[in-house]
Amino acid sequence: MRWHSAFCLIAAVWASAAAPTMAGERRPNVVFIAVDDLNDWVGCLGGHPQASTPNIDRLAHRGTLFTNAHCQAPLCNPSRSSVLTGLRPSTTGIYALEPGIRAVASLKDRVTLPRSFADQGYATATFGKVFHDGSIPPAGRAREFQVWGEPGRMPMPVEKFVHTPDDIRAMDWGAFPERDDQSGDWKIAEAAIAHLKGLPRDRPFFLAVGFRLPHVPCFAPKKWFDRIPENSLVLPTVQPNDRDDLPTFAWFLHWKLPEPRLSWLRTVDQWRPLVRAYLASTSFMDAQVGRVLDALDATGRAQETVVVLWSDHGWHLGEKGITGKNSLWERSTRVPLILAGPGVSSGSTCGRPVELLDLYPTLIELCGLPPRHDLEGHSLVPQLKNPDAPRPWPAVTTHNPGNHSVRSERWRFIRYADGSEELYDHRDDPNEWTNRAHDPALAEIRRELARWLPTREASPAPGSFSRLLDREDGLWYWENQPIVPGEVGRRTPRKPQRQGSDQNRWNAQSQICR
Repeated sequence: MRWHSAFCLIAAVWASAAAPTMAGERRPNVVFIAVDDLNDWVGCLGGHPQASTPNIDRLAHRGTLFTNAHCQAPLCNPSRSSVLTGLRPSTTGIYALEPGIRAVASLKDRVTLPRSFADQGYATATFGKVFHDGSIPPAGRAREFQVWGEPGRMPMPVEKFVHTPDDIRAMDWGAFPERDDQSGDWKIAEAAIAHLKGLPRDRPFFLAVGFRLPHVPCFAPKKWFDRIPENSLVLPTVQPNDRDDLPTFAWFLHWKLPEPRLSWLRTVDQWRPLVRAYLASTSFMDAQVGRVLDALDATGRAQETVVVLWSDHGWHLGEKGITGKNSLWERSTRVPLILAGPGVSSGSTCGRPVELLDLYPTLIELCGLPPRHDLEGHSLVPQLKNPDAPRPWPAVTTHNPGNHSVRSERWRFIRYADGSEELYDHRDDPNEWTNRAHDPALAEIRRELARWLPTREASPAPGSFSRLLDREDGLWYWENQPIVPGEVGRRTPRKPQRQGSDQNRWNAQSQICR
């Protein structure tokens, strides 16, 4: 049997792994749940009135929900690299979908979050997408997790449902496949559940489960779409001419992307189907989270297990005229973040600005691991005990060199690499419709927020590619193409080689949506 063989392999890995423990010490287990591209369209966050996520909501009821949590980068690879290394993108130089952390010289020996737990005797395993796909080569996987299980790739229909402008295969949405158990996220949950059932009780575990939805393709079986009747669907509120008061550079962060603009979705009547698919795939993913939580409860170990759920970044669904991520606005940076278990207050809500970067120091403190002094985040343990505990730091998000957002409890301040700025008052303008960066009455607010901007600006790591915005010879380049202001999304030829990538590589990468 396939699972019998898998358990034999797991047992062999555990038997060979070092397991330093202190006599009589019972450290908490960790279930580390990552979600791909999930914004605040979650019931407990109230981001959309038709969001149905009962399982994420019950986890929030069991623990502490952070309502003002933000990613370090609005893109998969740099965000996940930051969480797992405990370092900012502006420190590592990882801004794009490549390279992976072990391809960066300064990170070759970096102890990642799961490695910290393995070194302290934890049995570690990962299922689905936790590290960015392809960022850890097969030969180096055992260094990060002792067990690598089901990756949960999404099955694809024979023909696309939606033909988007670039017609990239993964940029699609609709009712597919027919059954839950044919979906990648169902398989990820199933493998994680089987793993939980076979875990030994004499050793703490660190189990990472990375769900792929609602990342495109936004697929879920038809029954999940039926829960959201199309004729009653609520679309996001958007403001006409919302971008008229923004600097030109704001376009540069998503100059040429596979995610379609709102204008195109409206033209081809695909805005409603995409919103519905995002909600349906989110609900389906939530059901898989529930299956894992139920399996943990069934082991009898839930009370001795810290559960954390987080998303790597948000996702636009028409706000600011775009879909996807790659922006420094609230819709792209704000993420769900929930912790529950030993040492965590139950039924609590914390509105302090926090970062995904804080997960590494938080988890090692909650689990009694030796403290590390090389992490750039700050432990959330004070807020997990008392959600009103003071916290002096804002949340900082970076997208490509020199572009940063600073989010406090009330304000969002953005400074782009050309020096242009945006400022939003979330007390009066939660949709970020009015840029107040040029209001002289707010000059002191801007100065106070600007002092939190990163002082270190690492250049893109060698081999950086895919969604890279960089400058060379006084010109701004998006994926080896010079940016021509006024010609949004238009590609123009340039010399074939840059950052170690040639035009053939660009053509190949442009066919992949990660």
